[in-house]
Amino acid sequence: MTLSPGLKASVSLEVSPADTAVALGSGDVEVLGTPRVVALAEEATVRALEAALDPTRTSVGTRIELDHLSPTAVGDTVTATATLELVEGRRLEFAVEVDQEGRVVARGRVSRVVVDRSRFAASARG
Repeated sequence: MTLSPGLKASVSLEVSPADTAVALGSGDVEVLGTPRVVALAEEATVRALEAALDPTRTSVGTRIELDHLSPTAVGDTVTATATLELVEGRRLEFAVEVDQEGRVVARGRVSRVVVDRSRFAASARG
């Protein structure tokens, strides 16, 4: 499979106490924390690329722009969907949306860059 606009994937999460703003240190209310929303959106982008990337390649996140629009209570389920909209060389641009039963919880954009696994791992070791 090749990288082209239209690749899409969704991931779901049942919000647990560990996913709350309190648990993540990003606030003082027991609702889905923004850092967890970001991680879920990124997970959807990674899943969208799974079958399309050669096993020697991976992608890394480079930019996230996200509006967290509505709270989600513990026990509720949210679904993040990522759609690849732009491919410019190694740079990839995704539209992401997180919803709970048809209600938009968050939306935004995630940028990723395709990298060679071995070269990236070597540079991370220093």
